Amino acid sequence: MTPVIIFFALVALFVLIFLCSGLFKVSQQTHAIVERFGKFHRIAAPGLNFKVPIFDQVAGRITHRVREQEVKVESKTHDDVFVDLLIAVQFYVQETDDAVLAAYYKLTNPLQQISSYVFDTVRALVPEMCVDNVFSEKEKIAAAVKERLQDTMQQFGYTIIQALVNDIQPDAKVKAAMNQVNASARLKEAAKNEAEAKKIRVIAEAEAEARAKELQGVGIARQRLAIANGLKESVSACAEAGISPEEATKMVLLTQHYDTVTAVGAHSKSTIMLIPYTPNGMNQVGEQITTALLTAAESQKRTVSAKPGASGHADASA
Repeated sequence: MTPVIIFFALVALFVLIFLCSGLFKVSQQTHAIVERFGKFHRIAAPGLNFKVPIFDQVAGRITHRVREQEVKVESKTHDDVFVDLLIAVQFYVQETDDAVLAAYYKLTNPLQQISSYVFDTVRALVPEMCVDNVFSEKEKIAAAVKERLQDTMQQFGYTIIQALVNDIQPDAKVKAAMNQVNASARLKEAAKNEAEAKKIRVIAEAEAEARAKELQGVGIARQRLAIANGLKESVSACAEAGISPEEATKMVLLTQHYDTVTAVGAHSKSTIMLIPYTPNGMNQVGEQITTALLTAAESQKRTVSAKPGASGHADASA
């Protein structure tokens, strides 16, 4: 090979290497900023691109994927309680040339810029709320952060998708006190329910006892009525057999007395009774029962005769 051919071959190889060095690729959902001698030249789209070697250079790349920035903000509430709020901001860069240029050239540190606006918004809003309202109105805080960032970051090419309040942590002592208040309220409610249940049980037991006493009284009344009817029938039967009413009554009462003593003795835990069971003693028992009945009858007659109507009738008869 002649020296001329070798020279042109080297020149061609150099030109090929020079041109190949100007090739570069851009990933999907990304745009590249191409500058020429330090000045913006063009925006390279995703795919294989070419820049003039030495003259052009890729200054930076802007991604259009959704990103999230978490900001932890400490603020004081209206009732002087310090709380830590974890704010998550989701954002992305629009796929337009103006948005790409603004995002690359207008902001040096967009994440720091977003954090600063989050701090400013939260610390302006939370001090106007009580600690309980911070928990109940976290959506209001998130909406305020999103509105503030969207109005501000739009001019830098950033679109705010959502702002979320992921966590609210008050001071540890305040948190323990809040839990204690909640526990006390629940214990108070439990005690109230238990007292109400006890009241219902006591009322139910009292009503049941009253009903039982009522039924017991009805039973005793019916029992006494049945006994009286039985005694009346026994006396009538004795009278038909030629026994005088006094003797019949005494015999029936003594029979009832023996039945009572037999019933008492039938129980294993009955109390011992010592009564005179000689013939004279039994006569005395019968006479005492008869005397008691006669005395009661005489007393009832006197009571009836002492009434105004009864005395007036007697006077008229006289």
